[in-house]
Amino acid sequence: MRQNDIRRVLISVTDKKGIVEFAQGFQRYGVEILSTGGTAAELRKNGIPVTDVSDYTGFPEMMDGRLKTLHPKIHGGLLALRDNEGHMRALREHKIDLIDMVVINLYRFEDTVAKEGCTLTDAIENIDIGGPTMLRAASKNWRFVSVVTDPQDYPKILVEMKATGGKISEATNFELAQKTFQLTARYDGAISRYLGQFSGETAARMR
Repeated sequence: MRQNDIRRVLISVTDKKGIVEFAQGFQRYGVEILSTGGTAAELRKNGIPVTDVSDYTGFPEMMDGRLKTLHPKIHGGLLALRDNEGHMRALREHKIDLIDMVVINLYRFEDTVAKEGCTLTDAIENIDIGGPTMLRAASKNWRFVSVVTDPQDYPKILVEMKATGGKISEATNFELAQKTFQLTARYDGAISRYLGQFSGETAARMR
């Protein structure tokens, strides 16, 4: 069974519970950590070296954070098939590095719309775009990329990496991908149910 080396990880989490300890666990294997915004600040505050995604891509965050990770250097690194020479050649030509793991949890859309006084605008701004896109890309490429969405999985991941010298198995990756697609399906379902309350005319008036 294939085991994949974890050399580069992208971390971007809303729920920061356990993330410092998880990231500290990567340090013994020399893993490079890419991160964004508040997550990067939290890791740095705890002495963990981090490369900002904007420095990695060469493109700044913009539009109030709407545009951060939607970039070929992110998605090429997640989607490339490591056993496909054409894919690997494209990475080399465009100076794209592989990303071996993403650690992501999403904007709390359901918590937002459950708050008293939540407006349609508030709800829309809490629809995560970059997060689900990275999760789906990583999960599609589960043979080579680990995707971690649940803080309860952090200890299990570190135990496996300790046992294998910093690697994660394809079997674990497949289980993580299953869990991730279930998560994104629930997330999209929550958005669909919420927006389904409104007609187009009502939404236009509420802008």
